[in-house]
Amino acid sequence: MRIAYLECSSGISGDMFLGALVDAGVSPRVLENAVSTLKLGARLEISCVVRSGISATKVDVWVDGEKDLPREEYWAQRKGVQEEYPHAVATGDHEIVHEHARTEVVASHSHGRHLSEIREIISRAELSEAVKKTAVAIFEALGEAEAKIHNVSVEDVHFHEVGAVDAMVDIVCAAVGVEALGVDEIICSPLNVGGGSIECAHGTFPVPAPATVELLKDAPVYSSGLQAELVTPTGAAIVKTLARRFSSFPEMTIEKSGYGAGSRDFPGHPNVARLTIGEDATTVAAKSASDRVTVLEANLDDLNPQVFGYVMDKLLEEGALEAFAVPVQMKKNRPGTLLTVLSKPEDAGRLAELIFRETTTLGIRQRDEVRRTLARRWENVRTQWGDVRIKIASMNGTVTNYAPEFDDCRRIAAEHHVPLKTVMQEAARAYLKDEKH
Repeated sequence: MRIAYLECSSGISGDMFLGALVDAGVSPRVLENAVSTLKLGARLEISCVVRSGISATKVDVWVDGEKDLPREEYWAQRKGVQEEYPHAVATGDHEIVHEHARTEVVASHSHGRHLSEIREIISRAELSEAVKKTAVAIFEALGEAEAKIHNVSVEDVHFHEVGAVDAMVDIVCAAVGVEALGVDEIICSPLNVGGGSIECAHGTFPVPAPATVELLKDAPVYSSGLQAELVTPTGAAIVKTLARRFSSFPEMTIEKSGYGAGSRDFPGHPNVARLTIGEDATTVAAKSASDRVTVLEANLDDLNPQVFGYVMDKLLEEGALEAFAVPVQMKKNRPGTLLTVLSKPEDAGRLAELIFRETTTLGIRQRDEVRRTLARRWENVRTQWGDVRIKIASMNGTVTNYAPEFDDCRRIAAEHHVPLKTVMQEAARAYLKDEKH
């Protein structure tokens, strides 16, 4: 199983996470395309910086020509104060909860976006359904934390217009980058939250900020004594949503690593987050991994074919591992369709309810089976028309199969008016050329 270990010895923020993804091999073009499809007037600036002697990748967000600022610089501009806040050092994230005064409880005179509007923007973007689902989940975690702090409904949380754009870029790029990384699990270290106090829209608060505390419930945290805010709400929301578990460095065979930089350079303390990618040592020697799946089956002989196509799409959107149909001959010589759905055991009940709700079946057969799978990962290759993801399967460390991602190839073929098969062949050639080198 391919895993990623996120080390947060200097906390975590949105920009640090994106920098670590890029430094670990995610193509900047993948993130830039995600920003472009949001159509929010934003762009990324990616650079190489040094933090206490460690080379790292820095990702900044620009919105309509304005660069996002660390918290204390933002408040200095707002108040017309040129001096720095000695105990309010931020990591450079583009926050929306208690950050930059950009998230507030909605007021009648406010101008900005609510969660429902943000969901709509993400849903319209040309992103995979998995990426949309992940991005919305991160935003919902962020909004729910703020709503609880202020004792209002999540839909009454107001995201300042500029801050909401910054956050959408961070969060959507985090979701896109993790998909491109192609890992099966993200594990996170205990988080260094920092210390001191911070100034925000509602006054001065101790570190970590209230929303950060809410988001990090059940997560292991500590303070190294550094008087600075190290874990931002956006970073906390990303970790809360993406990390499967928290632990010390896991047993793994390391493939590569990347460092993402925060805005500040603390003397003697590298302000970076490290992402290490590799194979879980408990499975790397195995020829294949196994897990349990639930199989749901239903015979259908009176369902409108148009509805059937809709049901298949909904099942996959709702988390089915696979859904397929086989033509069958049923009683009374009626032609029918055998619907088969593979799901995680914990999702079986929810997917069965969907089948009952959306189809005409009166019964569903259910059984658990063992599934054996090859280790899989994603890599990006560059073609003359743009980047394409390659899905790579391996057994005992040896590549057994590889295939260009169909959706990437289809999009490029449509945009550049070239045959789909040509794009797929070019992507495969690019992968083989990279492997030889």
